Amino acid sequence: MSRFKANNKQLHAPDIQDGPANIGKAKVGVLLVNLGTPSAPTASALRTYLRQFLSDPRVVEIPRLIWMMILHGIILRVRPSKSAKLYQSIWTEQGSPLMVIAKQQAAKVAQQLGQDYGEQVSVDLAMRYGEPAIDQALKRFQAQGIGKIVVMPLYPQYAGPTTGSVFDAVVDEVKRWRWIPSLHFIGSYHDDSGYIDALAASINEHITAHGKPDKLLLSYHGMPKLFHTNGDPYYCFCHKTTRLLAQKLGLSKDDFVMTFQSRFGKAEWLKPYTDDVIEQLAAQGNKHIAVISPAFSADCLETLEELDVESRKVFIDAGGETFHYIKALNDRDDHISAIVDLIKPHL
Repeated sequence: MSRFKANNKQLHAPDIQDGPANIGKAKVGVLLVNLGTPSAPTASALRTYLRQFLSDPRVVEIPRLIWMMILHGIILRVRPSKSAKLYQSIWTEQGSPLMVIAKQQAAKVAQQLGQDYGEQVSVDLAMRYGEPAIDQALKRFQAQGIGKIVVMPLYPQYAGPTTGSVFDAVVDEVKRWRWIPSLHFIGSYHDDSGYIDALAASINEHITAHGKPDKLLLSYHGMPKLFHTNGDPYYCFCHKTTRLLAQKLGLSKDDFVMTFQSRFGKAEWLKPYTDDVIEQLAAQGNKHIAVISPAFSADCLETLEELDVESRKVFIDAGGETFHYIKALNDRDDHISAIVDLIKPHL
């Protein structure tokens, strides 16, 4: 016993801090995530972006060896130059529309949260593909010593290739950390009342300005039918958003139609297809249609070029007269408030 006491006197307790040595004022990190965008409207930038995007097994579920041969042997040799021309048609002086809008959204979310929580909440922005990358944003939270992270993928309807892929990227980063903070992941907000109200308000504002269309088209991003067959809930969530929105607007079944856009490859995708329906509507004598895409929280190539340009041409060429694209919710105040309200319960 005496030997123990003697030796024990020589022991010195190390300096122990409450958490990381570089802990800051922020206690919670909020990470807003969208799909991503190339860094420039060039073939080389598109090749880099598409390589990352199309290599994600959540996006393409073809056996890896076969798909890698197709991707690197054909697609990345042909598609980048074609996609670059499309991006050039929507690119702005500030850069990619999606990136510009995402930064505006993040700034407004930070402002609203700052009013209630001050410097205790840190808001950051990341893209699933391209920059700013998810792992780098998470490392910034780690450097601040943040003990709780709330991840908000800006995809209203959960889907494996979008929201699920964000979850994969978050876990791939934090699983390397010695200390993993509390993680809160917002998986879907397809039926959130604030989101539905904002959609309805944007449509009503459009109708007030331009009149009621013969048909309102709700165009969601497409997905291979096999994904739905295998259990992805995206198709069902899109239908629920449509039902709630129609109820909010007081629409009858003859007032609107729900479709899916952005097909890729030869496999069957979710139907009906947007371009086919638009052509049919014109052939049936509908002269005035309005299109909105509830699946996109921010305008991007799929809305600004595919819907507002390509779909417009399909309608006019088929005999239609008046075509309107209703913008995504972007940084509308009611949209930002809905996002903030979804985040707050996790703070």
